[in-house]
Amino acid sequence: MTQGADLRVGEAMTADPVTIEGMASVNEALAVMRSRGISCLVVDRRDADDEYGLLLISDIAREISTKNRPVSRTQVYEVMQKPAPTVDSDMKLKYAIRYMARFGLSHCIVLQGRELVGLVTLRDMTVRYIEATSRNA
Repeated sequence: MTQGADLRVGEAMTADPVTIEGMASVNEALAVMRSRGISCLVVDRRDADDEYGLLLISDIAREISTKNRPVSRTQVYEVMQKPAPTVDSDMKLKYAIRYMARFGLSHCIVLQGRELVGLVTLRDMTVRYIEATSRNA
């Protein structure tokens, strides 16, 4: 097992995150979130030159609930974050935590090159980092 100071994002990420197309309705996205018990979806790239998007339940709450938009007639691309905040799978966990905390991010997609390999949350990384550093102290 890697020691706390040397932990990498790839060791704390959720591999193969759930994805959705940007043209899907927010209603469809909510159904996927409900069925999987998750609060975040990665929005697929349209092609190799495009960027990934990120749809958080907080984005839906802000755009749909506060603006009275119908979920069945609003597409994911209208409320998602794009480009999605990203971290590299080889980045040290302590730097990824610092980056996300500094910019107020709760979720980041994890890339290896330009390919999607996972999803991380600030919560999961922080817990993993503290557990690893506590064991080694």
